[in-house]
Amino acid sequence: MSMKNRPSKPWYKVWWVWLIIVVVVFSVIGVSGENSGSSSSSSDSSSTQTHSTPKKESSQKASASVSSESNSEIPNEYKNALKSAQTYADTMHMSKRAIYDQLKSKHGDQFSAKAAYYGATHLKNVDWNKNALKSARTYDKEMHMSPNAIHDQLTSEHGDKFTQSQADYAVSQLGK
Repeated sequence: MSMKNRPSKPWYKVWWVWLIIVVVVFSVIGVSGENSGSSSSSSDSSSTQTHSTPKKESSQKASASVSSESNSEIPNEYKNALKSAQTYADTMHMSKRAIYDQLKSKHGDQFSAKAAYYGATHLKNVDWNKNALKSARTYDKEMHMSPNAIHDQLTSEHGDKFTQSQADYAVSQLGK
C-alpha cells in the first residue's frame, strides 16, 4: 500500500498535536503562576472575600505577621514557610515541632531547615495547649483512645510531638 492511498487522520487524532497542546497549557499555567506569586500581600488581603476558608484566613494571618517585619529583609522562602506553618497551626492543630518537621520534610513542604525554623518560630497567636487539647479531643472522640494512650500519642516522636506539659494540659482538660 502506498502512502498516497492512505487516508490522513483528522488533526485531533495525531499524537504530536496533543503534545503541542499539553506543552502550551503547561507554559500558560507556569506563566500565570509566576505572575500571581509576585503580587503584594496588601493587594491579596484587600481582594479576599469576607467568607474565607480556614487556609485563606491563616494565610492572611501569616501575611500580616510577615508584613509587620521588613519584607525586603526576609527571603520569600521564609515567608512561604511561615504561611504554611500558620495554616498547619490553625487548621490542623499541630505542635511547633511537628510543624517544623513537616515544613522541612522531603515528603512534606521541602523547605530548607532554616526556612522551616523561621516558619515554626515566628508564628503569631498560637496557643499550643489548645492545639494539644484539640488533637486530644479528636483522639478521644474519633479513635476512642484512653487518656494514657492519648498522652503517649501527643508526646510521641512518631506522633504529634507536643511537649510533656502541653500533653498534660490536654489530657487534664479532656473531661471538661
